[in-house]
Amino acid sequence: MTSLAQSNPVIGTVKGPGEDGNQYLFITADNHQVKIGEFVFYKIAAPNDSSTTWEILGKISDRRLIDHLPDRLFADTQISPDTIASLIGFAYPNPEIYEVTVDVIGYFHPALGFINPRITPTPGAKVCIVADDRLQQVVNKKQPGEMGSAHIGSLLLRAGEAVPVALDVKEIVSTHMAILAGTGSGKSYTAGVLIEELLRPYNRAAVLIFDPHGEYNTLAEMRGKTDFQGSDGYAPKVQILTPEDIQIRMSSLDYYDILTLLPEMSDRQQSILNKAFTILGKHKRGDYRWNVNDLIAAVYEADTTADDEGNDKVGSSAPALEWKLDRLARSPYFHQVNHMAPRDLFEPGQVTVLQMNEISQEEQQVICAAVLRQSYHARINTARDKIEAGDENYLPFPVFVLVEEAHRFAPAKEPSRCKAVLRTILSEGRKFGLGVGLITQRPGKLDSDVLSQCMSQFLMRIVNPVDQESLKYGVEAAGRDLLKELPALTKGQVIISGACLNTPVLCQVRQRLTSHGGETLNAPQAWQGYFQKHRLRTQEIKDAPVAAKSKSTTFNGVSIE
Repeated sequence: MTSLAQSNPVIGTVKGPGEDGNQYLFITADNHQVKIGEFVFYKIAAPNDSSTTWEILGKISDRRLIDHLPDRLFADTQISPDTIASLIGFAYPNPEIYEVTVDVIGYFHPALGFINPRITPTPGAKVCIVADDRLQQVVNKKQPGEMGSAHIGSLLLRAGEAVPVALDVKEIVSTHMAILAGTGSGKSYTAGVLIEELLRPYNRAAVLIFDPHGEYNTLAEMRGKTDFQGSDGYAPKVQILTPEDIQIRMSSLDYYDILTLLPEMSDRQQSILNKAFTILGKHKRGDYRWNVNDLIAAVYEADTTADDEGNDKVGSSAPALEWKLDRLARSPYFHQVNHMAPRDLFEPGQVTVLQMNEISQEEQQVICAAVLRQSYHARINTARDKIEAGDENYLPFPVFVLVEEAHRFAPAKEPSRCKAVLRTILSEGRKFGLGVGLITQRPGKLDSDVLSQCMSQFLMRIVNPVDQESLKYGVEAAGRDLLKELPALTKGQVIISGACLNTPVLCQVRQRLTSHGGETLNAPQAWQGYFQKHRLRTQEIKDAPVAAKSKSTTFNGVSIE
């Protein structure tokens, strides 16, 4: 009994049921341990085995002060309320009494996870704080350092790093994930920690990052760090592709891709372009790779009709389309032969970063859609044995794709080329081993269908009411009690919920092993630095010796200058 009290301190006594059948209330005088989100438990005998005791875990969701010293004692700021209380004979060391609401999670089964027995505690039952080691076992599906784990940080409500939080990588990849946070909350930093874990020796993942701002180039530091090296000689590969390295084969684009890249298309021009793609399809034989000139020829064929005398007549849409397609041909990102094939982007133990910070929004959309579509088809065709090793689309392993600024690629109320592709992958990709992670600072602007398919969520500080409201419908697993904490979270603090953990937790993100590439520019420091350089240059000019005037050159007494 003594050891139980030391490892699981009793903090309160059950009062009775709460507002719904999944809650109960307990009374406590301990103001320090009854924090929102803290884990507690009560004990009951198993229904079919009285010799077995279950620890029914719950999470504190609310607390209310129900009894305290008279308010008059607090009115005079010069006198201690405790002093007055002792003079009138009030001898309780903790005069405040709290009524605490607990949401029941259930007892933990190692194979099945949490099971809610639907048995409420009896009034008078003792409520205990869950010990650190026990909490680590029941919160994490995977323990830190195990194959398939991702040590993301530690439990926020416990001192230091007493309870490490490790995610289940299998669930993240198979059921997709989303990092939702306001500007400056640390979403890219958290994503960097996750990528580090995916490339550790106990995971060795195949990862691709769409990086619109060029924030992930510092992942290259993994190459020389011992933290990422395995005993078998493993070391992660980091491939940084700048805009100059990004090339998509023209023939991998479809009609809607081209439509996104061509500005201000009339209805007739769209119809002619659609017919041109049909013509290209008829001409296609084997691995036929068309270019812009082939498409222009198909456009003219589609816009050609015969007059009454049997002569061919070209309509007005073909020349207009030719002019627009010529502009597309000059784009450095679309080529007849060169291409970023899936086998070039993915490899176990490798992260590839596509830096798109100098590419237009429309071209980013098409590049992202083309890469995702081809990777998805590569996984399907490989799984169905339709392609063999050596093919550029051969992907015999699962892959994970991280999309930064996801609200740009799948906006809620605007058309987007990438949105339809993402919807398909998020709903069907788990069957073929293509996982997606979305990162956004505006969840309210992210397509709700896309967000709802992400079964693991990382929620960081969000102040915007519209974004907060969108989470109530797009994120089911977090629970309303933890969503209330969003405005109060500070940088690096995150609510993690969903399939990657046994229960939602408040987590402090661990320190990165590589540098963070998304630091905010310090404008005042840059301004000061400019003037320091300017003053140094001015002083150099001032201290420079005055050049003596050279004598003029003469010939026979006459200047020749």
